[in-house]
Amino acid sequence: MKNQWLNFYLGSVVVKITGKGLERCINNLTRNGLSIWDVRRQGVQSITFKIKLDEVHKLRVNIRGSGCRAEFLKREGVPFFLKRLYKNSGILVGAIFFLVVLLLLSNMVWGIKIDGADPATEYKIRKELDKIGIKTGKFQWSVDNVESIQRQLSNRIEEITWVGVELNGTTYHLQVVEKNEPKQPEYLSPQHLVAKKKAVIVDMFVEEGQMVVDIHDSVAEGQLLVSGLIGKEGETIEVPAKGKVWGETWYRSDVELPLKSTFQVYNGNEKRKFYLKAWNYNIPVWGFGRTEYKDYDIESNEKTVNFLKWKLPVSFVSDTIREKDQETRIYSKDEAIETALEMARADIKDKLDEDASIKGENVLHQSIDNGKVKISVHFQIIENIAEGQPIIQGESE
Repeated sequence: MKNQWLNFYLGSVVVKITGKGLERCINNLTRNGLSIWDVRRQGVQSITFKIKLDEVHKLRVNIRGSGCRAEFLKREGVPFFLKRLYKNSGILVGAIFFLVVLLLLSNMVWGIKIDGADPATEYKIRKELDKIGIKTGKFQWSVDNVESIQRQLSNRIEEITWVGVELNGTTYHLQVVEKNEPKQPEYLSPQHLVAKKKAVIVDMFVEEGQMVVDIHDSVAEGQLLVSGLIGKEGETIEVPAKGKVWGETWYRSDVELPLKSTFQVYNGNEKRKFYLKAWNYNIPVWGFGRTEYKDYDIESNEKTVNFLKWKLPVSFVSDTIREKDQETRIYSKDEAIETALEMARADIKDKLDEDASIKGENVLHQSIDNGKVKISVHFQIIENIAEGQPIIQGESE
């Protein structure tokens, strides 16, 4: 029948009719509007068929006086399933409760393992994890993601250089690299130290090798500073020249800064929305309706749901919607020049090593054109200009 699924949901009954005049009885039933299907002969004087549950009372009325007897063999469909389910509701409730408890336990934090840290550092890490909310018994979807945990630990604990955080099942694994690890000895092959750029020597510290320049000497790029050949002429030996040679170098930085600029900032208004994500479909849980903010950013945080050691295709998603406002900043001439100078200094520092320093600066050119301040700044820098250069075979002969 075309309505088999509908009949399954509404319920049906398998009926067996025995007696004489079976065909006449069946015709009488259909003539009176009863829906009968799956009719099968079970012998000379018996037939089975299916009928809708809500038409059973009509069957009883129409079969009287027909000389046939009806027997109900089987009940099928949702109504009978629910009835059996109700009779065994205790088992059902227990099974559901067990699965819910198991699901909750699979999404809790049950262990925190820290590798690579000494006892003192590990104690500090565990204290910070408690402040963040990472502790045994917490639900995983109520704590920050691993990237946020890693960032917070790196910022708050000075003793660590790097920490890797990984959530494996119900356990957080932390791999720590401490700052005070002993440095591995550096093994160098025989080499000279040469200038990596044009400079004037201002200071030097030579650990090994023979100095060939002096303070206040002007050197060109590639010029020899410290020789890796030591000893008398004809009896020299090759060593890895080591040390630092500080020289005064020169840089130029060109900066443009508009007097009027427009940018966006968060104004403090925000909304939270929560979804249950299943197979790439988002089902709203909290925070319904459209976002009325004109301009905004969305920060999304997704927490997967585990069952024992398996990740289910279901996750909890929380969206933080932050409203943005457009701001306009207008500089005066003096403010624009000072800001442009700071930008030039920052640009130079990004190009230098950590031990380099700015000795002086001189503004070569400044102008205001088309609503922009343009400046060119000349910087005097003190930096280590020495770099290694391998000794060519036969050079000491």
